[in-house]
Amino acid sequence: MTLTQLRYLVAIADAELNITLAASRVHATQPGLSKQLKQLEDELGFLLFVRRGRSLDAVTPAGAEVITRARRVLAEANNIRTYAANQRRESQGQLVLTTTHTQARFVLPPAVAQVKTRYPQVSVHLQQAAETDALSLFSQGEADIAVVSTTGEPPSAGLAVPLFRWRRLVLVPRGHALDRPGHAPSLAELAGFPLISYESSIRPGSSLQRAFATAGLQPDLTLTALDADLIKTYVRAGLGVGLLAEMAVSAADADLRAWGAPPQVADCITWAVLPRDRVLRDYALDLVHALAPQIDVRDLRRVLEGNQAPNWPTPPDWTTLSQPITL
Repeated sequence: MTLTQLRYLVAIADAELNITLAASRVHATQPGLSKQLKQLEDELGFLLFVRRGRSLDAVTPAGAEVITRARRVLAEANNIRTYAANQRRESQGQLVLTTTHTQARFVLPPAVAQVKTRYPQVSVHLQQAAETDALSLFSQGEADIAVVSTTGEPPSAGLAVPLFRWRRLVLVPRGHALDRPGHAPSLAELAGFPLISYESSIRPGSSLQRAFATAGLQPDLTLTALDADLIKTYVRAGLGVGLLAEMAVSAADADLRAWGAPPQVADCITWAVLPRDRVLRDYALDLVHALAPQIDVRDLRRVLEGNQAPNWPTPPDWTTLSQPITL
């Protein structure tokens, strides 16, 4: 039994028993993959798959057990390789981040730039998605770190590390009916205007929906988008009042008027979600520290290794972190 055979076995399972697809994913030929599968079955002494002609029709009960254990073996083999790379102080590799547009556009660039400066041979790949989709990609092993936000409990997909706290802003064009210097609009006033916010706001359990419902109000969410820049574009077009993350508004938006959202709209916390069962490269932990300088990388590593219980510092406000940061 070899790691290659186990890798091919898992690839077949992940490709829904399509050997051609599995072979392409592991950069092998179809006959070569089939040969390795047969050798593995011969060594084990039982079939891993039910066959129909030359095709695989289903996974046998014994095959399902072997596949589960093969995943664990492959994961630990990868952990050993990663640990060894850290010990050798290797400075090349790949970092895959899954996150929302707001984090990717307005939060991550300085931190990624610092990591790239320190590890120029590391390639960074961003996967933009809605919060739930980003966590789903992370849970499926498609990313090393997920950077997402919540208003309540931390994400449960992995080890959630609080980075910073941020508020939402109300945004209108200059000259709008709510453009009144020194007078921030109330929740009741906002209920009287069409609103433009993130796509997640239309979920019944969203924090924005809860804020209005608790006050006995019904928001008119006339337009939603994943992209904060699109929200600002439609606010400028006069289609409604924007509700978006404070990180997305800057001095370049001087044509717009912004206030902090009413107090009923809860603040959000941005989290770095890390895998509990994987050894991460040093540059991945350095990225977390770049995003949240209050997090000690040594504590982070000890928590990931199971040698220390999480006891994270209180996440600071975004405004205290929006200056240049250093590793």
